[in-house]
Amino acid sequence: MGRKTNVAITVGAASVAAWAASKVIAKQEPRAEKKALLFSEVAVLTDPQMCQDTEVDPLSAYTKAADLGVHGFAIDVQLTKDEEILLVPSQEVILSDEISDYTLQEIQSEFSSSDELDTLHGGLSVVSLRELLKKFPQLLLVISMSDSPTTYEGSLIPSKLWRLLKEMDATERVVVTSLYDEQIDRFNLYAQNSVALGAGSEEIKKAYVAYSSKFGHLYRPNADLFCLPEKLGVFPLASEGFIHFLQDLNITVFFEMNETNELSKLVKLNIDGCITSQPKQLLTFFNEN
Repeated sequence: MGRKTNVAITVGAASVAAWAASKVIAKQEPRAEKKALLFSEVAVLTDPQMCQDTEVDPLSAYTKAADLGVHGFAIDVQLTKDEEILLVPSQEVILSDEISDYTLQEIQSEFSSSDELDTLHGGLSVVSLRELLKKFPQLLLVISMSDSPTTYEGSLIPSKLWRLLKEMDATERVVVTSLYDEQIDRFNLYAQNSVALGAGSEEIKKAYVAYSSKFGHLYRPNADLFCLPEKLGVFPLASEGFIHFLQDLNITVFFEMNETNELSKLVKLNIDGCITSQPKQLLTFFNEN
């Protein structure tokens, strides 16, 4: 047996020993139960602004979706110039990167019908988060902070969102998330895990790497909800093993899906919910199955 073979065996044995030792020492720490995520059936969430007719008032679109029987809404929010939290409207109303240039009143009363912002249909309105929380107290809101943490608005929105949720007594009926993991961490400095948190992209990657490396017992989750696409880069997230790994940590798993042809396959994975632009089709499917 050569020297290289001996070295390989030694390294392999050391790796196995390290893994075994970590299994003995480390204990899984499931997330605490969050009231917002307790559903007795597969939850169906939607973002009406992603699939609405541009001539339909946004708030009417949310009401129509609620009347279908959805369990909640997945929404993106940004901060206006006067520090109001606004649901990111369709591009026909105002461009996303222009929201911070105007006050909420300016967007509502002036620019929603202004040719300057290339509005296709006059009279469209925008919706504030305050308004949505007030109108739909029975529904779950998955709120994603869209402002980059490097911007002025991004530095303010975590604290502004926390104060609004406290004021509206809405801390137990929302999930707060962001594409930017830093924003979720900033929000939780105020919330101290009293509000359900969604996983950012880095948290999802961290969880999948831990699961696939067989060192999942060392993973300490920082989120209560994972909203998963079928793939994240090269990571195949729609697997039974990964979903069970998360659920064993008391993490709720939603899948983002706009096509219904894979629905039967995903349901067999025992997902907890779906975020979709086709809520009617999904609700019909679950009612029939």
